[in-house]
Amino acid sequence: MNAIVDADAAARAGWPVLDLAAAYLRGGARFLQLRAKSMASDRFLATAFAVVRLARANGAQVIINDRPDVARLTGADGVHVGQEDLSPAAVRRIVGDAAIVGLSTHTTEQLARALREPVSYVAVGPVFDTTTKPTGYRQVGVEMVRHAARQVGAGGRPIVAIGGITLENAGSVIEAGATSVAVIGDLLVADEPEARVRAFVERLSRSERPRV
Repeated sequence: MNAIVDADAAARAGWPVLDLAAAYLRGGARFLQLRAKSMASDRFLATAFAVVRLARANGAQVIINDRPDVARLTGADGVHVGQEDLSPAAVRRIVGDAAIVGLSTHTTEQLARALREPVSYVAVGPVFDTTTKPTGYRQVGVEMVRHAARQVGAGGRPIVAIGGITLENAGSVIEAGATSVAVIGDLLVADEPEARVRAFVERLSRSERPRV
């Protein structure tokens, strides 16, 4: 699973970013996604350095949302970009061919274009209704996940489902063909992020992606 460490969501829940990242790692997350839309660049850079250092000590990977420059400077494993950010090809010129590069998609047309780009994985969403990460797009439902899995085919690039993912519905998107899920808000329910991540890891280990 992609445990998204969202600075704004963390602040609303009363969690310092580094403490939240540490809780996710203790819960078993091995892929963190750092997102800080409203954080000043200097603070974002310092935070990213700290999260990358923490993740490395726990055998986990970190990708940085939107900022390939920060990813390169901090030695993060990659970058995740949206439709309004730099293109994956431009990101690759900054972070190199070995880095992880993910791209958000919200429509079948965007998905088709993404599969022609030099991306490591494609995010599809919002699958369900969400208020945590406004995208300007309506929910696409699990059928869009099935469509993406068919387009990618067996052995193709991973599909990450995002948007309104909860412990209760995560299994359904894996069964629909997603390789993984990305979660923000549901990891912060009940103020027990470590336990929530552990529950997600256990739930997803019981879900199986069908052949496509």
